[in-house]
This record gives sequence, structure tokens and C-alpha cells, in this order.
Amino acid sequence: VKNFQRVYFNFDSASLSSEARNALSENAALLQQHTDVKIEVQGHADERGTTEYNLALGQKRADAVRRYLSAQGVAASRVSVISYGEERPLEGMSSETAWSKNRRAEFRIAWGDAPLAGTVN
Repeated sequence: VKNFQRVYFNFDSASLSSEARNALSENAALLQQHTDVKIEVQGHADERGTTEYNLALGQKRADAVRRYLSAQGVAASRVSVISYGEERPLEGMSSETAWSKNRRAEFRIAWGDAPLAGTVN
């Protein structure tokens, strides 16, 4: 069973790399196959920078993902975004390897009529 892929970002960037666009294209295809699925895109950052900066960067990352999915034909009403900044790291260590895993966007799935906070209509 295919599942949604995480998308990773470069340091201090919300730009989508070619790898990120490839993963998002596969995610968009899944959404097009399963029209009863809604998603929440969760933007994350590494621990460097202020809390406010990282929340804003996580938001920019989630918004970039939403725009890409919309360009692929996914209805905006099916995608909400939220930023967690540095608050939910995958890796707790302070190293480039850990930071690179923490600079990401993840996906939470909701089925059918389940509401998602922040859904754009």
C-alpha cells in the first residue's frame, strides 16, 4: 500500500527540490485516486533560529506544498496547513544529519467528511 511521502527542504528554504516535487507528484496521484481523502500538511523546521522564525518557515514550507498539490489538480478544500516549527523534531540531536531530517513537511490523513482545522475553501 502506498502512503504519503515526507518532503524535505534545504536549510533556511521553502523551495521545493526536484526530489520534493517528485514525491509530491506521487502524493498528488494518491489524492486523485482517493477522492474521499483530505490531508493536513504539517510544516517543520530544525532547531536553529528563533521559535517565531521557525514557525514562519514551517508555514512557508506547508504553503509551498499546498500550492504544488493545487497545481497538480488537488482541490484546495482537501488540503489544510499547519506549522509546528521546531516543536516536533524527528531527530532530537544537534547535527546536520538530524537537522536535515527535521526540515520537512509531513501529511496527516482524514477520510470522508472528517473536518481538518484550517481547511481552505
